[in-house]
Amino acid sequence: MDGEDGQPTAPRAPGNRAVVLGVLAATAAVLLVQAVSGTSARLVLLLVFLPALLAGLGTVAQTVAASVWVTAVVVAHSVLFPPGDLPARLGTLLGVVAAEAAVIGLCARRVRRERQLSRMRQVAVALQRQLLRPLPVTTPDVRLDGLYRPLEQDAMVGGDLYDVADTPHGTRVLVGDVQGKGLPAIGTGFAVLSAFREAAFREPRLTAVADALEAAVERHNAYAEQSGEQERFVTATVLCVRAPGTDDGGRATEVRAVNCGHLSPYLLRPDGRVEPVTLDAGIPLGLAALAATGGPRPERRFALPGDGVLVLLTDGITEAQDASGAFYPVERGLADLAAVPADALPEALDRRARRWSGGRSRDDVTVLALRPAPEPGPAGR
Repeated sequence: MDGEDGQPTAPRAPGNRAVVLGVLAATAAVLLVQAVSGTSARLVLLLVFLPALLAGLGTVAQTVAASVWVTAVVVAHSVLFPPGDLPARLGTLLGVVAAEAAVIGLCARRVRRERQLSRMRQVAVALQRQLLRPLPVTTPDVRLDGLYRPLEQDAMVGGDLYDVADTPHGTRVLVGDVQGKGLPAIGTGFAVLSAFREAAFREPRLTAVADALEAAVERHNAYAEQSGEQERFVTATVLCVRAPGTDDGGRATEVRAVNCGHLSPYLLRPDGRVEPVTLDAGIPLGLAALAATGGPRPERRFALPGDGVLVLLTDGITEAQDASGAFYPVERGLADLAAVPADALPEALDRRARRWSGGRSRDDVTVLALRPAPEPGPAGR
């Protein structure tokens, strides 16, 4: 889980009060059953399993304390109700001590492993946050607000990515998701981001930007194959937003989009209507060589109203599931949030999706809310 500062933390151990009450209750129950059973069976030895259960959940200190308590109870019971000769009592005591020592060792190993995984995940999250541009971002064409939340219930982060570039060709926006999780997925995402940051300025055509991203993923996969790592593909949408100039008479902001197998965006109109923007499904980056048809990916153009908001998502939102397995209804959720300001919309949508799924996360979450810039872009751009 993530801490209050946004950094991942190790799984929480049960509180000391709960452990003490649980151990005392279990001890009382076993001793009561032993007393009323009227048999010679040494039911008190069942208490040996208490530290074993705690070793999988609690801290090393809690496991040690439970082990010392159980050993003391077994010794006291052996003194008050001796099982027989001295060798039998010594054998029982040595067996209990050996079992508890093994349990403590296993608990220490588990805690050490959890801390290592937590540190690895902190490094991965910090690296991914350094690669992604801080939001919000304002250019002459757009204002982009957004939210990025890494996966909480996994030792590794996912591969969500996004970027914004204010170029002479307009504002270029990228949102995508790398197949898989962990540092290898971040490496693939870095290759895509690096290519976008170069091609967004270099290429006048948006389809050429998408081709540059495709080539970057192909090169990265070639290196991965040489090193024995898994090849990956990336779903992405590349957009170019161009605000009308002062001489355009109030014309709406133009958006051009090339889809590479990613989720289509949603357009929130000023009257509160929500419309999915229909884009060609496209081929994910890294798989173009397998496509039956060659040529550049198709480009779609549409208008963004002055008070409209274009919402870009990754599947951390769309694949949020409730207890029955139903996916979160994004279009309905956005319609319910039509009155929410654009800068608060990403977090509001994420809260709705998390509430729908009962707080369970299956993937990283990225939500971008794109709207026309407050001031018109320069007429000469």
